[in-house]
Amino acid sequence: MRAIAGSDQLSVVTLPDPDPGPTEVVIDVVAAGVNRADLLQRRGLYPPPPGAVDTLGLEVSGRISALGAHVAGWSIGDEVCALLAGGGYAEKVAVPAVQVLPKPADVDLVSAAALPEVACTVASNVYDTAHLESHELLLVHGGSSGIGTHAIQVAHALGSRVAVTARTPAKLARCRELGADVLINYSKDDFVEVIRESGGAAVILDIMGAAYLERNIKALRTGGRLVVIGMQGGVKAELNIGALMAKRASVSGTTLRSRPVEGAGSKAEVVATTRRITWPLLDAGKVRPIVDSTFPLADADAAHARLDSGDAIGKVLLTLD
Repeated sequence: MRAIAGSDQLSVVTLPDPDPGPTEVVIDVVAAGVNRADLLQRRGLYPPPPGAVDTLGLEVSGRISALGAHVAGWSIGDEVCALLAGGGYAEKVAVPAVQVLPKPADVDLVSAAALPEVACTVASNVYDTAHLESHELLLVHGGSSGIGTHAIQVAHALGSRVAVTARTPAKLARCRELGADVLINYSKDDFVEVIRESGGAAVILDIMGAAYLERNIKALRTGGRLVVIGMQGGVKAELNIGALMAKRASVSGTTLRSRPVEGAGSKAEVVATTRRITWPLLDAGKVRPIVDSTFPLADADAAHARLDSGDAIGKVLLTLD
């Protein structure tokens, strides 16, 4: 399924079945995750990186149906999920083997599609980039989102305190059920004041970008780390360097889709980190995928509308079975 050039409409196209490259596997797709990047791409605002297919979809779950000549460690029939640069809204997809993860034992194959993007985002940003420790406070903006619901569980399971922002009592209640300690209704409360009362955030995982930059710096404790992973609140803002220096704080910005497949800072490194940090928690039942809703692939428009509404709690998925 592709976006029609010059519009935000989607079209179904018939393509040849993919053949795996030497280091790739082909996955027969059972489900695909819906992400805000898909919404942006269909509007012409987020083109795929060079070399990536223009079919939508950044994560899937399914069964391996073909192996490249140099692939080791995987077998035909293995149930897996995978991080993609594109191509997930399809019956089959070829993906580098280093971007594939095993389906956790107690997670059904459809729900496994909710894992790759959120798990890789949290592991790479909260732990590899910001180095959150077990005694520290993590602030997650958009706590009821797919990334938010996952970050809450992982940080809670690893012994950190978690604060979240969300806009409704129902969303905050769900965050509490997942392990959040500090609940902030951003439509009524100033998150800076609340976080300061809690001693300041050691790490902030931010999806808002420009709109929250100044306030995020104020909410950090001394030595705090702000990681910006989204731009829902704009791309340009002024930064008070003095305030940043006074706190000995740091600001990082990262993306996942445009990383190279292998090498320094690659998807291969991120997936390996995720498997090391997060997969034992999934296998132990301490973390689970949070699925808001599922739609057939033919109803991708409705799935996009659900995500775009801001009402979803957890991930929205598309199914092919």
